[in-house]
Amino acid sequence: MYTSNLNNLILNSDSYKTSHWVQYPSGSEYLSSYIEARKGDYDVVFFGLQAFIKEYLSTPITHQDIDEAEMVIQAHGLTFNRAGWEHLVDKHDGYLPLRIEAVAEGSIVPVSNVVCQITNTDPEFYWLPSYIETALLRAIWYPSTVASVSHYCKDIIRQALEKSADNTESLPFRLHDFGARGASSQETVALGSLAHLVNFAGTDSMTALIAASRWYQMGDDMPAFSIPAAEHSTMTAWGRDGETAAFHNMIEQFGGKDKAFSVVSDSYDLWNAIDNIWGDTLKEDVKNMGGTLVIRPDSGEPTKVVREALERLAVKFGTIINSKGYKVLPDYVRIIQGDGISAQSLSNIINVVMKAGFSAENVTFGVGGGLLQQVNRDTMSWAMKSSAICIDGVWKDIYKDPITSRSKRSKKGRLALVKDDSGQLKTIKQQEMSDVADNLLRDVYIDGQLLIDDSLTTIRERAGW
Repeated sequence: MYTSNLNNLILNSDSYKTSHWVQYPSGSEYLSSYIEARKGDYDVVFFGLQAFIKEYLSTPITHQDIDEAEMVIQAHGLTFNRAGWEHLVDKHDGYLPLRIEAVAEGSIVPVSNVVCQITNTDPEFYWLPSYIETALLRAIWYPSTVASVSHYCKDIIRQALEKSADNTESLPFRLHDFGARGASSQETVALGSLAHLVNFAGTDSMTALIAASRWYQMGDDMPAFSIPAAEHSTMTAWGRDGETAAFHNMIEQFGGKDKAFSVVSDSYDLWNAIDNIWGDTLKEDVKNMGGTLVIRPDSGEPTKVVREALERLAVKFGTIINSKGYKVLPDYVRIIQGDGISAQSLSNIINVVMKAGFSAENVTFGVGGGLLQQVNRDTMSWAMKSSAICIDGVWKDIYKDPITSRSKRSKKGRLALVKDDSGQLKTIKQQEMSDVADNLLRDVYIDGQLLIDDSLTTIRERAGW
């Protein structure tokens, strides 16, 4: 029985790719393919390619990989291009003879534009760009979609703060990632939670911290932060009659000047917790502890629960009216809503909160599955398609144009991303460029070498941090 190796790049593909090397026309030399998000509700925030290159394309393929792949693929019932892979190892020391161009990570690009382009650099490996489609497209669509959704949410919160708060300084901490437990794998957490950190600085996904250091030059710098927080088990362990003591213990353990901590407060009765425990029995302790209590509802219809919680807290702790004319709770008490949050529900909650006269600064949000797991390739209709082929020294455009779905029409030619006269980004053919320097696609990887190694800090700046 063969030994499986999940890091074998030859096996990191779809089965049908193994037979494609004999399907191209005789005389094929070069193939150029591109990646785009064909449509969607969000602009693309491009992210994740550097992580993929470092993790998977920086290690050469070996003869052992080829032996293993041959056993798996032939037992699977398919043909195997052993001679091609062996030639790659012998001629290029196992590194892929590819050129990968892409927009700078963190760039914001409207949908339906090229963000990445891949071409082989050795005519003997015309079959290679398409072979790695499975791995490359997945490496881009998932973190880019998470970063795009996260950025969209950030814009919603920014607009709300600009309208209802005295400043937007707290924006990087207004959407906290709680998605680790709901993600499909640890690598999903690493990529998805890290993509969220392109836009925000709050996470409970510690895997993302390691990923930032591993792939995006953070070194000893900390890319994100969290605060002590209760879960239902640490509250219900005290028993229903001990809820007040459980809450008081949180103040004792985590209260203090400039400190913040979160307490889930609906294990039994949220309204009793607000009205009688936080707002009465422990009111003076909350006021005098010097930090910030963040009350967390965790059930019910979010728009109704958040609004009523704010209204009840306002009765118990009072509010001030800020310069924008909205009510703000005292600095020592806030709310975090982490249940049922998505890009759509977030907007609805904020609208209800502000309609009730409260500033958006009263509420922080937490998001889990709605950010990391409730996205797929179709969320933004990601695709990688071949658009040009060189046969016997002559380049020609290739494309698909199915009569049954015009939305799946692909682009033609070797592509470039440029700014038009109005400053808008658009995709054109390379031969239409007046100056090659205008192309926003830049070489990222050539023949096994990573050419650009950006830090998360640089990427955040591009994304409008």
